[in-house]
Amino acid sequence: MRFDLVTLNLVLAIADTRSITAGARREHLALAAASRRLSDLEARFGVPLFERRARGVEPTEAGRALVRHIRGLHASLHALESEVAEFARGIKGHLRVVANAGAIAECLPPDLAGFSQAHPQIRISLEDQTSSEVQAAVAEGRADVGIFVPPQLDNRLTTWRYRNGSLAAMVPQDHVLAGETRVRFEALLDHDIVGLHAGAAAQETMRAEAEARGRTLKARLQVRGFDAIAQLVEAGLGVAVLPAAVAERLAQVFAVRVLALDEPWAAREYRLAVRTQEVLPTVVQRFVQALRTSES
Repeated sequence: MRFDLVTLNLVLAIADTRSITAGARREHLALAAASRRLSDLEARFGVPLFERRARGVEPTEAGRALVRHIRGLHASLHALESEVAEFARGIKGHLRVVANAGAIAECLPPDLAGFSQAHPQIRISLEDQTSSEVQAAVAEGRADVGIFVPPQLDNRLTTWRYRNGSLAAMVPQDHVLAGETRVRFEALLDHDIVGLHAGAAAQETMRAEAEARGRTLKARLQVRGFDAIAQLVEAGLGVAVLPAAVAERLAQVFAVRVLALDEPWAAREYRLAVRTQEVLPTVVQRFVQALRTSES
């Protein structure tokens, strides 16, 4: 079955706008021509791609699957265009990396620097996403390599151990827990929690652990960035759980105390991920190999 990009782009536009009319307008097509393209495509597949409703259209399960593949195709085409153009500037490859905040803050920068020095003709772009977003980006072809924290695991990925890490608690210096060296999570649940945005691995783990204890996580303040968390903890607005190495660095700048988190789940593992495929691109192979052999 052969497809043309005009029709595929139309499907994506309809899904984005929830309207055949708006989708046709975005792709500079007459409404009648757009409707005919969509009908022909649905006839070729033998299934409806959109459900017509009073307030517009919604993708069916088949439609959502097609949209997901179209986005992956767009990502591949963009990567192709970027990499071919970069050959004219002496660049021999472009590596798109996505990682969760903990990996970027704890362990990734020195390895990126080392790889860049060893491969100066490979351009690296890095984006900070949650662990679930990292996996989706790699699985859907929007990134080449991801670094995330389990337990969630997308079955479209091949993964390897990258580094080990741990979580620690952070409290204000005058907090009731400040005199301790270790703390159980149960004790933190009595206080307001300063955390990362919803979807961050540590935040979701805390939420699940609180629910398992029949407690509610008092996540009153959620921000993006560990520095912001430390500033809010210093101000006495709550306690926090964050990567231990990051917490220790921040304790040298802010008036906070770092306590070991006495929980089995405080030990965690960063994993490298690529989309499962028979042969990895050479640039991706080199990068994965470099990180897998880097010292822990």
